[in-house]
Amino acid sequence: MIRKLRTQRDNQQWMLDLALNMRGRVQNFEIDATEMPPGKRARNYRMMPKMWRQAAEQHEALAKRAQAHGANVTATAHYDHAIEAYRMAQHAIYFDNHPVKKYLYRKLSEMVDRRSETADYPIERVEVPFDDGKTISCLFHMLPDRRKAPVVIYVPGMDQTKESFPTAHAQVALARGFHVMSMDGPGQGSSNMQKIRSVKDNYERAGASVISYLRKRKEVNSKKIAIYGISMGSYWSLRLASYDHRIAAVASAVACFNPNNTIFTQSSPRFKQMFMYMAGYGDEDKFDVEVAKSMTVRGHLGKIECPTLLATGEFDPLCPLEDAIEAFEELTSPKEMWVFENQYHPQRSLSNLGGLDNHEYVLDWLHDVLMGKGLSKRHRRIAYVKETGDGPWGDCEWTPTVKPGQAYF
Repeated sequence: MIRKLRTQRDNQQWMLDLALNMRGRVQNFEIDATEMPPGKRARNYRMMPKMWRQAAEQHEALAKRAQAHGANVTATAHYDHAIEAYRMAQHAIYFDNHPVKKYLYRKLSEMVDRRSETADYPIERVEVPFDDGKTISCLFHMLPDRRKAPVVIYVPGMDQTKESFPTAHAQVALARGFHVMSMDGPGQGSSNMQKIRSVKDNYERAGASVISYLRKRKEVNSKKIAIYGISMGSYWSLRLASYDHRIAAVASAVACFNPNNTIFTQSSPRFKQMFMYMAGYGDEDKFDVEVAKSMTVRGHLGKIECPTLLATGEFDPLCPLEDAIEAFEELTSPKEMWVFENQYHPQRSLSNLGGLDNHEYVLDWLHDVLMGKGLSKRHRRIAYVKETGDGPWGDCEWTPTVKPGQAYF
């Protein structure tokens, strides 16, 4: 069978294979770390699911052995790694009803259930009713005592699922007093299996359904429901906050505020290949007109009413800094923006934060807003977080060197 090209840039596949072979990456090429498991190397894209599956199987075996031995803490760590590896293995396949993808997704789900047996706090599967008898699949990570508390809804990125955050062996929300509800929005994880597409206002409606569900849970303080989105989730989270005003705060990090600007045209071909699958499109021209054209936060940010945090890398290719500046200026709610000097798209192991991920600092910001002093209605702050500075709470107030609409270099 001769495979028909779906996008004009599919003919660049050899370059993507070369980048994966030489750099171990298929996107976000500014980052030195590979996108492959330790000790594994894929020489072309088609090898990725196998390499990740092999890594997953090793962690699965180690986790089961540790669990049988009664070493639940170790088992939980291995199950976390198995979950991530099976997630990466299935994600690399972007075809509906593919038997290997379906098998790998079943294994991912099995690891999630096994981890719930060993984790030291409750993790509950939640299926929120959605269109036509389908469901938005979520994982509810609760505080150990299940007390009534604020909850953060985690909106994953395009290359993530609900299993991506938080991990159970390093749960950064527990110490800060949050429950976390991580969701598979349209086009992600379980939604792909159910063919819930990432089109039109599906993500906003799905997020609103999750909010409605959480407001009925006795463990949740219904007045303190926050949103935390990263990467493509930074776009979805802002759109959701503009759509549903029951949200108490929104943090939008690893910026991709206007996907129709760079991610589908200038960045790795994999982004568009993947998102067309998530949206259920096989025709690129129709996708461009019916989906990509309207994928922007512009015109929506002024509708957000709650305190808002934007966090971006200074040279993020998926969100040029001028886009972030324009987004910040359009916000009329209490607002703050962190610009990480010399950083790119992922915000992991940041030298600007002494090697920590951005998760800890974002959750601290949400803690301050929801459980601390909060923000004044006139709050407006931009922090330029230097690589060798003292983080976003230091003396780092910044006035952008360009105005909205001007290119930043």
